[in-house]
Amino acid sequence: MLLLIKTNITLCLLLLVLLVYPDQLWAFQSHAAPEGIYVHQMAHVFFLAALCYLFWDIRRSSFPSKGWRFLQIFCVFMALWNIMAFTGHWLGTFIDTSVFITESGYLSAKMVGPIDMTKMVYYFTKLDHIFSVPALFFLYLCMRSLYKTSCEEEKA
Repeated sequence: MLLLIKTNITLCLLLLVLLVYPDQLWAFQSHAAPEGIYVHQMAHVFFLAALCYLFWDIRRSSFPSKGWRFLQIFCVFMALWNIMAFTGHWLGTFIDTSVFITESGYLSAKMVGPIDMTKMVYYFTKLDHIFSVPALFFLYLCMRSLYKTSCEEEKA
């Protein structure tokens, strides 16, 4: 029994070390041209379709609790995020990489002028957290509400 506990602790520590100090990034995809971006864009389309179906099915079923309404709001925000991300990826194919200055690293990239409509829309599509953060907040509210409802039903 003691050996099993020591083995589990050792495996957990090994997993923690591998997560904190990875040697290779096997899950990283750089969207090599053109296959990577095509597959990624198709994933956005399928995710958007799934969100629209989920929204429609919840509305059709007319679930009464507040949690289901929060889930519908989550679907709307994530659908908007998908459209915004899809548009940004698509516009990224029309913008040359020399337009971006990354002297201080990727997180402080700047766009070189002159700024045309394509660059402006591309810039605004990179602000996709405007939709994803509220979406995750409404997903949290949904799960919390459904959990509280299920706890109340168990007590009754």
